[in-house]
Amino acid sequence: MKLPDLESETIDRIIEMAWEDRTPFDVIEKQFGLLEKQVIALMRREMKSSSFQMWRERVTKRKTKHLEKREFIAGRFKSQNQKT
Repeated sequence: MKLPDLESETIDRIIEMAWEDRTPFDVIEKQFGLLEKQVIALMRREMKSSSFQMWRERVTKRKTKHLEKREFIAGRFKSQNQKT
């Protein structure tokens, strides 16, 4: 998958947001323009294989990573580094 050219600081922030349980992929898309598939491809490229597999297992079990699957609307944690 073709990924846009990103600065290392941007890649680090995307990885940080992807690891956060309560930061949905929709927020990453709004802030950086990357679809969920692109975030997954970025994580696969930037992480060790075992770390990527551990992350994928975590993400697939989390309702909080997808806004439409959440059981709540209010009370979402917002990092100070998060623009939206």
